[in-house]
Amino acid sequence: MVILDSCTTVWLALDQTRLSKTARAFIERSEQLYVSAISALEIAQLHQKRRVRFHLTPAAWWAQALESHSLTELPVTGSIAAQSGMLPPIHRDPFDRLIIATALENDLTVLTSDDTLRSYPNLRSAW
Repeated sequence: MVILDSCTTVWLALDQTRLSKTARAFIERSEQLYVSAISALEIAQLHQKRRVRFHLTPAAWWAQALESHSLTELPVTGSIAAQSGMLPPIHRDPFDRLIIATALENDLTVLTSDDTLRSYPNLRSAW
């Protein structure tokens, strides 16, 4: 089972040519795809900064992406938040740290193009 990071979620919904061959294979053979609720915030901020553009509001885009790609949204729990704060300081991005903690807590492989995120010990990741 896999969890998509925020960029992978955007690329899955908007431009699948940006996904690696390995990422596409993971997506195709996964029975269930997960995303962290924190990705909705990160994607909304990217939209606000005009780094990604949607024809919908970020909230409507998120809902459509979940439905269109059968993504299961995982909440950010107190346990996940606390675990993200205790991770080694390899990656300083709080969004990515929450995604890493979500993956660790739920025994998921993270699909990400982020080399720094993929360098975490004990984290299964692919790209």
